[in-house]
Amino acid sequence: MEKFLSLPPEKQRMIIDAALTCFGTNGYKKASINDIATEAGISKAMVFHYFGTKKALYLYLIEYCNDLVVSEIEAKYDPAVTDFFDRIKQATNIKVAMLDKHPALLVFLTSVYFETNEEVRPEIKAILVKGEKVRNRIALTGVDESKFREGVDLELLMSMLAWMVEGFISQMSRENHLDIENITRSFFLSLEMLRSQFYRPEYL
Repeated sequence: MEKFLSLPPEKQRMIIDAALTCFGTNGYKKASINDIATEAGISKAMVFHYFGTKKALYLYLIEYCNDLVVSEIEAKYDPAVTDFFDRIKQATNIKVAMLDKHPALLVFLTSVYFETNEEVRPEIKAILVKGEKVRNRIALTGVDESKFREGVDLELLMSMLAWMVEGFISQMSRENHLDIENITRSFFLSLEMLRSQFYRPEYL
């Protein structure tokens, strides 16, 4: 990895974008290092020189994307927003804006979420769990918990939100139509339904 990270940033981005596109379009097993190299304008040997193995490249990309999303949210979200649902909306809008600028990220992350290949699935789960812990910290630190009805488990609520998004994405992936605006709109409508159920009446 040191050799790859020593490359000029523009060269790194070319290789990353090529790999994101190939893995995102074809999945882990069918993605070809040769195709990635061709897309990036380098030799297949250089890809192995930088990353060692196809698996190492794939796992690097997941970590890279995860870190990119978290860094963007941490840099732009307003901690002064203490309403739980407003903060979730804020973080979602930041993430969607970033994905709009980098469509290859959306395709790749979606494919990762539903990747079933056992060669990489255990590592994917571990990386996703780590990312969820960071996102929970951002979402829950400083939130006004007094607005919630008694007995609401916020970490379980965060898991519910993740399952909802997974369901929206899964449905649209089966339809071969990944419409991030529609997913976001449906997600926000669901948030308002949850707000009405989990908040005390005086905060509705």
